[in-house]
Amino acid sequence: MRRFTDWAFLAAVLAVATAAAITLSRPTPAPAHSTHQPDLVPAAHSDGLSEAEGGYRFERVTTPDSRGPAVPVAFRILGPDGTPQTRFLDNQTKQLHFFAIRDDMHVFQHVHPTLVGDTWHTTLSLPDGGAYRMFAEFVPTDTKDPRHPVVLGVPFSVPGDTTLVPVPEPSTKTVTPDGFAVERIDTPEHPAVMKPHSLRFAIKSPDGTPVRALEPHLGANGHMTGFHTMLLSATHLHPVEPAGAPLVNGELTFQAVFADRGEYRLFLEFSHGGTLHTAAFTVSVI
Repeated sequence: MRRFTDWAFLAAVLAVATAAAITLSRPTPAPAHSTHQPDLVPAAHSDGLSEAEGGYRFERVTTPDSRGPAVPVAFRILGPDGTPQTRFLDNQTKQLHFFAIRDDMHVFQHVHPTLVGDTWHTTLSLPDGGAYRMFAEFVPTDTKDPRHPVVLGVPFSVPGDTTLVPVPEPSTKTVTPDGFAVERIDTPEHPAVMKPHSLRFAIKSPDGTPVRALEPHLGANGHMTGFHTMLLSATHLHPVEPAGAPLVNGELTFQAVFADRGEYRLFLEFSHGGTLHTAAFTVSVI
């Protein structure tokens, strides 16, 4: 089983017209994250390596310290002047995206906190103990480049007996808990480090037929959050296919450049039949 303690990988996005794509690259000196708007030139920004970046800082208010289906989390985002920030630019229909991952990649959450006063509140479903990391992603209102969110990350742990699960071996096929079959159909199976690569996923309904269309979720046809299993870097990606457009053979495409060799755990979220589904893959980069 692999654990990741300190991590970093950079992301920059390539997109054309309505396309949204990403580039993952190593942070030097400040890490980078995915962009969400058309962008022809890779650019560096945060990927959650630190709790402070670009003058912004993650201030803990309530940190998860127990397991359960709705464990409370509360935090503030302090700006360069040290005051809590209560307004960000809309980013994929939300002011703030929030992620949590356990260090064995077995528990993943993507939620959207609510602002109460100057403090952001949400809950996490944490079924087991262990070491975790949480991330807050936002676009400051005074940013010089609204395509590039700031991503702040902080660790936390849930005490008690923990059942750690080995990261699944790289595979091109998976099935969601509710029966959707998702297959990686791009080649080569093992992308080369620092070379452009199209990740393509074919989605089939539980009855075996290709999904003809997906319901827009947070303004996109789908979302993918990726983590390097050893470095524990994070990025939030969106597909090339425009929201609501018919899918050819049920396929979604993401453009990526992987900056580090090793394994990445990818969580693909898509909406169909009024339900959000999540498919997870392990990808080995050589």
